[in-house]
Amino acid sequence: MGLEEIPPNLPRGEDGYVDWSKVDVKDLEMPAGDDMGIVSDDEGIDVEEVKSESGFGTVIVVDNLPKVPDAKFEKLCTVVRKIYGQIGVVRENGLHMPKGADGVTKGFAFVEFHNPAEAAAAIEQTNGYKLDKAHVFKVSKFDDFSKYDAVPDEYKAPEPKPYVARENTASYMLDDRGRDQFAIRFGDETEVHWNDAQVKEPVEVYKRSFWTESYVQWSPRGNYLATVHRQGVALWGGPGFARFAKFSHNGVQFIEFSPCERYLASGSTHDPANAREQAQVVVNFFDVRSGAKLRSFQGPISDFVTGAQRGLTWPVFKWAGASDSGAFFARMGKNAVSVYEAPEMGLVDKKSIKLEGVLDFCWSPADPILSVYQPEQGGGNQPARIALIELPSKKEVRSKNLFSVSGVRMFWQQSGDYFAVKVDRLTKTKKSTYSGFELFRLREPNCPMEVLELPDKTQKIVAFAWEPKGHRFAVIHGDGARPDVSFYTMIDDSSAVNKVKLIGTIKNKTANCLFWSPKGKVIVLAGLKTMNGQFEFFNVDEMETMASAEHFMATDVEWDPTGRYVTTAVTSVHQMENGFNVWTFNGRLLYKHQRERFYQFLWRPRAPSLLSETKEAEILKNLKSYSKRFDELDESIRNAQDSHLAAEKQEVTDAWNAWLAKKRSRVEANDYVDEVRKIMRQRYPDWTEGGAADVVETQVEVEEIISVVEEPLSMVR
Repeated sequence: MGLEEIPPNLPRGEDGYVDWSKVDVKDLEMPAGDDMGIVSDDEGIDVEEVKSESGFGTVIVVDNLPKVPDAKFEKLCTVVRKIYGQIGVVRENGLHMPKGADGVTKGFAFVEFHNPAEAAAAIEQTNGYKLDKAHVFKVSKFDDFSKYDAVPDEYKAPEPKPYVARENTASYMLDDRGRDQFAIRFGDETEVHWNDAQVKEPVEVYKRSFWTESYVQWSPRGNYLATVHRQGVALWGGPGFARFAKFSHNGVQFIEFSPCERYLASGSTHDPANAREQAQVVVNFFDVRSGAKLRSFQGPISDFVTGAQRGLTWPVFKWAGASDSGAFFARMGKNAVSVYEAPEMGLVDKKSIKLEGVLDFCWSPADPILSVYQPEQGGGNQPARIALIELPSKKEVRSKNLFSVSGVRMFWQQSGDYFAVKVDRLTKTKKSTYSGFELFRLREPNCPMEVLELPDKTQKIVAFAWEPKGHRFAVIHGDGARPDVSFYTMIDDSSAVNKVKLIGTIKNKTANCLFWSPKGKVIVLAGLKTMNGQFEFFNVDEMETMASAEHFMATDVEWDPTGRYVTTAVTSVHQMENGFNVWTFNGRLLYKHQRERFYQFLWRPRAPSLLSETKEAEILKNLKSYSKRFDELDESIRNAQDSHLAAEKQEVTDAWNAWLAKKRSRVEANDYVDEVRKIMRQRYPDWTEGGAADVVETQVEVEEIISVVEEPLSMVR
């Protein structure tokens, strides 16, 4: 509302402004429209208003209920009230379950809520709810019945919608300079930038305020940016970041894409209406391209927390690596792992994999192979067990029994070639532990396995990391503030049979985390948290340090998808120095970018290469001939920058010379000289032009204190 639109009859003060202390706000008439004259900044998120023509918008119809006699009527009503009381407030006498002439219920019920939004949420969350094997809820709006009744008897084909071309979600891959994008989130802002190493600063692509209510996440192949809202999830893409899809999920907290990017899982927890009851968990699965909900899993939190977990750990369902036979995902239950297959979303072979006491599982990043850990059973009489299970056949590829185990951690190599298990074992006295590794070779016949123990097996294992594309791994080990870092290879050229071999150990490093380049060969040894952001860029091929650097209080490290650049960031867990630094792979600082309340830095993933391994090897071999074009492009950019700087300098020089010439012409003008003469005669009556009084010499003495030194005074008696 502009000032000219303020009603003239409002009381005003002496200054002409409205005296709001004398205004009764109840008498004010707001502008027409739902927005009260205030335009929302969040025009991208559509909030669908629940409307009802008949006045029954708060009523839903629940079909496929059990048909029960009078003796079980109250029990069934209690069950239905409990289910829907967790979603909204059911009105008093708001549950009506019709009965037949024989007193048996008819298998459906009417449930009335306090408002249409609760009714809509009830339909979304319970349509398809499985009460038991024979009764799966079919839930509809009461208003839908009049709508279906109004359907004409004669079918009339709907008018086809006009085709609207959508933006290219992979357009960022067409950058002629091969740059990469990243997203940052700080305060209420979310921005997408190019990483431009030539101009040594981020180049803005798109920005938006209040784009998300919690966090953002790139899809695995970089086609979409997902934003999370109270109503659900939205996907954005293309050069203008248009909205491509939205998925309804009330109170969504977590999201997870499948590696193939075709499916999206969303999860949430909901507090119970009664403090004595458990929180409820809802996990929905969607088809990314169509937006259809494929399946929903719901239940008390105890159904989703198993093993040694103390609370809900996301992701509840874990996606398998890429597969030609389908997209698999799994969840761990009591004494079993349930594996499902998309898009049918049903159990593989219609049954779970029975695994007594299973505590943990994870998928190979490259193949549908499941690794599971079962602890010792029967008071130690039955050993702990690691097993590798192939899907969909559920065939056991390899297993290993372990004894005196206190804990394990599993690590897959990104290409799925190798698998490692860090095993913490109890000593004979049961008072201390020592650690070692069980190493599996997935690509070799019969999946051979070997054991690796450090020279001093009592040393603490601080960190472990596989080389993403290669055969090496790194281990940080030691008990002091400056542990050692050892590098191993799974290929021993000097032996007829491959076996793990130590490449070398570097001593006394300020590091507690390992970050390999996505292309291998280079690793960042990072000292985060208590080590205050110390970094060492290390070339494993040459076993030499390329650079050491510091980013004080750094909390995060992330490589770009090409392995050319790496980012260190200080997020809002610290109050000061929030922002990020971008470095080259060899440790040269490109630029710093400070932002208050900095939350996220996310490199945009690249789509898988369409080139064969042979073609990639050929390009690598002839890299100099390919890089010449890019060297010329870089040189032209540098020249343009130099020309731009030279132009700026020349512009400043020209402005100064113009100002100087203007002043000089003014001083030399006759009217200016006459004005100066007039002023001098007024101030100094005896002044004559060219006389001795023109110059006055005055000698002034100034004393300067160089330093002050206090010395004790010794008293002589």
